[in-house]
Amino acid sequence: MFLTIRDLAKSFGDNEVLKSINVDLDKGEVLSIIGPSGSGKTTLLRCFNGLETPDKGIITFEDGLKLNFQEKIKKQEIDRLRRKSGMVFQSYNLFPHKTVVENVIEGPIIVQKERKASAIERAEELLAKVGLKEKRDFYPHQLSGGQQQRVGIARALALKPELMLFDEPTSALDPELIGEVLTVMKDLAKEKWTMIMVTHEIQFAGEISDQILFMDGGYIVEQGSPQEVLKAPKEERTKQFLQRILNPA
Repeated sequence: MFLTIRDLAKSFGDNEVLKSINVDLDKGEVLSIIGPSGSGKTTLLRCFNGLETPDKGIITFEDGLKLNFQEKIKKQEIDRLRRKSGMVFQSYNLFPHKTVVENVIEGPIIVQKERKASAIERAEELLAKVGLKEKRDFYPHQLSGGQQQRVGIARALALKPELMLFDEPTSALDPELIGEVLTVMKDLAKEKWTMIMVTHEIQFAGEISDQILFMDGGYIVEQGSPQEVLKAPKEERTKQFLQRILNPA
């Protein structure tokens, strides 16, 4: 098993945001996390790469990295956790004063100490992959939202992560721009990148995911294959959520 999560919990003050979360993910699988706002989806995603520190629980990777959050976690362990993943945010988070190619090479050069020439070569390959090679010398303000998000994906891929994390990557986009980002993500799924995404794009999640988690109130209410969770949900709360999302009045 590539990634195992056991009994993960997280509170902010008196607000218990995650309650005894358990997840198993194989290498090359796509896991989608769905649920209403405030259900804990983004907090769970941020726990996977150390942007949030759980209060308790265990995260284990197949290479032997094991973090038990009821014990004192060493900085080196958090650093190892962070190096495993590339994160794509809702709001792009590009450096506005840097060009597209400069944004993509920033991580490999600063974090991984890669030589600039090889970082640029890989950046150009990744920009071609997301359909933006001709925009390499543009600045973020010269790009559409969809183009900026595709740069964000290229930037995350440049770190050569084992795990790609997507936090509602289309939520800030105009409807007509969503498709170009989803196409890139679909291509990554076909290439067997291991991916976890928080999304409201239920139909898309059903198309590319191996597993779906439905969260509400900090719990995993239901989990299984897209067929199980989206087509034949067992839990009443899942049925209510899908009815509202897929068949709005």
